[in-house]
Amino acid sequence: MGRRSGNFSLEIKQSVRDLYDDYAAVLDAMDIEGWAGFFTDDALYRVIARESYALGLSHATIYCDGIGMIKDRVTMLDKVAVYEPRVLRHFITGVRIHSVTDQVIKASANFQIIESLFDAEPQLLMVGEYRDEIVMAEAGAKFRCRDAIYDQYRVRTTLIVPV
Repeated sequence: MGRRSGNFSLEIKQSVRDLYDDYAAVLDAMDIEGWAGFFTDDALYRVIARESYALGLSHATIYCDGIGMIKDRVTMLDKVAVYEPRVLRHFITGVRIHSVTDQVIKASANFQIIESLFDAEPQLLMVGEYRDEIVMAEAGAKFRCRDAIYDQYRVRTTLIVPV
C-alpha cells in the first residue's frame, strides 16, 4: 500500500484530516448541497458492499459518475425525496495516507454512521472503510474517487443520504 502515513508532510496529513472532518460535519448537518462541493468534476462516488468491491464488481448501492450525477442526487434529496426526518453522526477514524504522486493522494479511513429517527433509539446505520483518491487544487483538497465500502451483509434501512 505504499509508505505509512507517518512519512508524509504535516501539511498533507492535515489537509486530508481536515477534508474527512469537514465532509462528516457537512453530512451531519444534512447540508446535502454542501456535500457536492467535496468532489471534482470528474469524480466517481460509490457506496458499495465489501463483497462486491472485493470481486471488482461495479454495481453499487449508490453510484455517481461525475459531478452531474452527484448534483442530481442533491436535487433528488432536496426537492423530490420524501423520507422520515433523521439525525446522522459520522465517526471517522484510522485515517491513513498510502501514497502521494502528482498531486493525487491515496488515502483510507474507517467510518461508522449512527442514525437517530424521531421515535426510535439511535442505531448503527453503517460501518466500513473509505478508500479515496484526493486531489489538491487551489480551492483545497477534493475527492476524485470516493468508495464507501460497507461491511455489513445488507443495509438495515433505506439509504437516503450520502455516506
